[in-house]
Amino acid sequence: METIPKHTPILFIGAGPTTIGACYRLRDLKYEDYFVIEAGDQFGGLSRSYLDDKGFTWDLGGHVQFSHYKEFDNAMDEALETEGWLHHQRESWVWIQDQFVPYPFQYNFHLLSKDTIHNCLEGLKNRSNERNPNHFKDWLHQQFGKGLCDLFMFPYNFKVWAHPPELMNHEWISERVATIDISRIEENIKTHKLDVSWGPNATFRFPSVGGTGQIWKNLGKKIIQNRVSFNTKVVNISAKFKVATLSNGQQISFDKIFSTMPIDKLCKMIEDEDFAKVAQQSKSLPHSSTHVIGIGLKGQPSKELAGKCWMYFPEDHSPYYRITLFSQYSPKNVPNPDENFSLMLEVSESPHKPVSKSLIEECINALLKDKLIESKEQIVSKWSTRLEYGYPVPGLGRTEIIKDCHEKLQSYDIYSRGRFGHWHYEVSNQDHSFMQGHEWVDMIFNNKKEVTLWNK
Repeated sequence: METIPKHTPILFIGAGPTTIGACYRLRDLKYEDYFVIEAGDQFGGLSRSYLDDKGFTWDLGGHVQFSHYKEFDNAMDEALETEGWLHHQRESWVWIQDQFVPYPFQYNFHLLSKDTIHNCLEGLKNRSNERNPNHFKDWLHQQFGKGLCDLFMFPYNFKVWAHPPELMNHEWISERVATIDISRIEENIKTHKLDVSWGPNATFRFPSVGGTGQIWKNLGKKIIQNRVSFNTKVVNISAKFKVATLSNGQQISFDKIFSTMPIDKLCKMIEDEDFAKVAQQSKSLPHSSTHVIGIGLKGQPSKELAGKCWMYFPEDHSPYYRITLFSQYSPKNVPNPDENFSLMLEVSESPHKPVSKSLIEECINALLKDKLIESKEQIVSKWSTRLEYGYPVPGLGRTEIIKDCHEKLQSYDIYSRGRFGHWHYEVSNQDHSFMQGHEWVDMIFNNKKEVTLWNK
């Protein structure tokens, strides 16, 4: 463990992509007077990777590398100078009615039965013209109509978010959901065209070895070096006296805090009485938990499965909402690419959507039903983890709560950034998270605007 200083001008809480993005920019400015506290045992946060005891590599969910920023691209190139990258054309699919349909589903449902096509098309033609939807469920219904919503949009979004869509806002949509061009859909029905040319990640790259976590391990070691203490938690903060108490009992004073822990936990941790209001407000910010289940297999993917990147599962019998053919991303994600392949499953959980104690067995039975594996005898490895904070859910009152929290925190030189630090799913990809840190440094040192954080 590195020696923890008694004082640091900047105390970073968390050593994931957001903090690394900030430290990357600090390196540009030749500024090294900071320290990082990390509760885990490695760099990467929610972008870590793990090697199981059978030799299979697993990410903490379906991460891929695509970017909106030159600065992020440059960092990625530097991160894997030695290991290198593999480049992929996205193949994403929806498994529904016992067959694969290309994503986005709303442009390809013509592959299903005549009754399904009729119901979806009629729903599109009879959509409501009302403006200003009250919540995400209203927005879905206005955009896609009854047929598509009942078949796919409502069940799938509940499986992903683990919250009813009427408890979510629709401000986050942006490039995340392909909206409707009905003439294009009708042309696809007429010509039987597969329509897959949509989305910000039509092509992506992936580390050749070590999973997504290899990126952040390399950058963290290179940039932060000996200014980090792993397996250490911040357990209490005095905002007034600018002192943080650590899990080992040590105290460290600071001028500024940059935190990437969930903002509700951060506000609760601050002992000052005038944080009681925002601590109470932030308790109502909803999130989902994520179960990541890795299934290592002997043999090779079926002809129908081969080449696919990830797949969506809206139907009730499948506990998972998404499966990644993880061995497709890199042959080194499995111990022997000639003899093995791997599937990485994601299951959401919340008080609105509890999961079974026999979740892994239920998932394996669903893999058989969904024709993704032939028998249980193929399975050579089972790996799983549960992330209590999986995804920030864009709840109805999110914007006002986050604004109040930021204002109170920043009045004491405490800054909350990252996927759960800002609680904005729409700017929580790895490139967004990295740039939240990068832009914070430019805001502090160069008085520049944080464009990503307040993206509208």
